[in-house]
Amino acid sequence: MAEGAAGTEGPEGAAGTAGTEGAAGAARATPRLAPFRFNGAVAVVTGAAGGMGEQLAYGLALKGTHLVLVDRDAERLATVAQTVTRRRPEIRVRTLVADLSDADAVAKLAAEIMDAEPVVNLLINNAGVALAGTFAQTSAEESDWVMAVNFAAPVALTRALLPRLRESAGSHIVNTSSLFGLIAPPGQSAYSASKFALRGFTEALRHELAGEVGVTCVHPGGIKTRIALDARVASGADQERSEQAMRAFNKVLTYPADRAAARIIEGVRRRRGRVLIAMSARVPDLLARLFPATYWDAFVRLNPRANRRG
Repeated sequence: MAEGAAGTEGPEGAAGTAGTEGAAGAARATPRLAPFRFNGAVAVVTGAAGGMGEQLAYGLALKGTHLVLVDRDAERLATVAQTVTRRRPEIRVRTLVADLSDADAVAKLAAEIMDAEPVVNLLINNAGVALAGTFAQTSAEESDWVMAVNFAAPVALTRALLPRLRESAGSHIVNTSSLFGLIAPPGQSAYSASKFALRGFTEALRHELAGEVGVTCVHPGGIKTRIALDARVASGADQERSEQAMRAFNKVLTYPADRAAARIIEGVRRRRGRVLIAMSARVPDLLARLFPATYWDAFVRLNPRANRRG
């Protein structure tokens, strides 16, 4: 009882005063990071063979950033590297091929980066995969695959590269979550779980590294990439209907990937904690804030096509 009473002292009590002063002091003690400097920096970008990752490579190269590009598609990755070199021959480009669903491959990738790059200033965990299907339709193995690529791999790379990032003043980490890291629609249980997990990890990391390493969580809306066309369909789902639904969904992905990449790069420069891209991310985010338990009903009323199941 005595400990409880001491803990509930108000602002004029000793405990309350100490707590208030401590919180204010901690807030004052956290310095704001200067804008990120791209010229001469070294950036690691995963998922760099296409979509936003490819455009991030081009945008960073234009700003004078040396690149470590990672993807599982060796041929397309080589094409991106060749394009960067043709446009900006002074930029150093290293390509590494890895399957991020394989924990051993991720550990090997991290070791290769650490061995090859004495300086790392920017880590962009951009790679991601999609899986269409309800929870009941999705096997444990399929769910684990999504979590491995979308969540476990970014965590593992961040853990491995964080010491190197901390050695460089003003370094930065970007994790690409999703619109479905803001809302969780039916038929996206595994994908949403992975992206909500990545969002939570990124937000906690941002608070832990405040004033030392910048951290940005990105929530893209309908970006024109191949993620819908390349998505897997859960083994228990109707394959033909799900594939038709994903092709239809692909048609609404219209926001240009190069503009999305530019938004991310500007977010890094300005040390934004969160970057929402396109109105298709902003409107659902607002609905989720206003109606945290019933936002999907509100979203369907605004966009009836969203309730079509694959």
